Amino acid sequence: MVSDGSDSVVEKAPSDQEVSATETGAEQNSSTESKDASTNGECEAEDGEPRVLAKGDTPDFKWFVAKTMTGQENKVRRSLQERVVNFKLTEFFAEIIVPEESVITNVNGKKRTIKKKFFPGYVLVKMIMNDETWHTVRDTDKITGFVGGNSDHPMPMSESEVEYMINQFEGGGKKTRTAISFSEGETVKVTEGPFASFVGTVESINEKGKVKINVSIFGRPTPVELDVSQVEKVS
Repeated sequence: MVSDGSDSVVEKAPSDQEVSATETGAEQNSSTESKDASTNGECEAEDGEPRVLAKGDTPDFKWFVAKTMTGQENKVRRSLQERVVNFKLTEFFAEIIVPEESVITNVNGKKRTIKKKFFPGYVLVKMIMNDETWHTVRDTDKITGFVGGNSDHPMPMSESEVEYMINQFEGGGKKTRTAISFSEGETVKVTEGPFASFVGTVESINEKGKVKINVSIFGRPTPVELDVSQVEKVS
């Protein structure tokens, strides 16, 4: 500082070394804050989505099954993860998963690999159940409720159910299987859903493994879109 004898004081501009030191300190603080944020569970997974970081290795953590609108499973998973992080409830949630498997389809001689849900319409959640976590899950958009128990007191999965689920996820989820191939114009039979036992003709199959077939309903040809796993060839 330089004084001219009066009450006013003129501050000397910081030197380049001082500026450098200040910037370095700010960078270090920023790095420390970023590290602290990640250890508090507010970090992101490799795909940019918020992660739930609780270990879930205590008896309080149980697996629950949330019902969702079919086709909205991954959107629900992302939304629930975001809510858990935003509400600072990461210590009560360990895993939120949508088990999938890779399936190779053969459409008109062209092979495609698609992701197929093991349990369409459901999201599996490992969590500590209490009033706050119940509302966090139940109030997530596209979730219609829990499976098991009643609406206010859902039942967790049994040990045998958890074991089966984990075997399906860890075993089949890491393998790629080949689905039966179909060709346009081929006659097929619906095996699942409201049109089970209906016979129709394959009209088209898209890259997501959805097959559009024409079935006869009340004597009229009606296009119906199904998963390739819901139809079989007519011998």
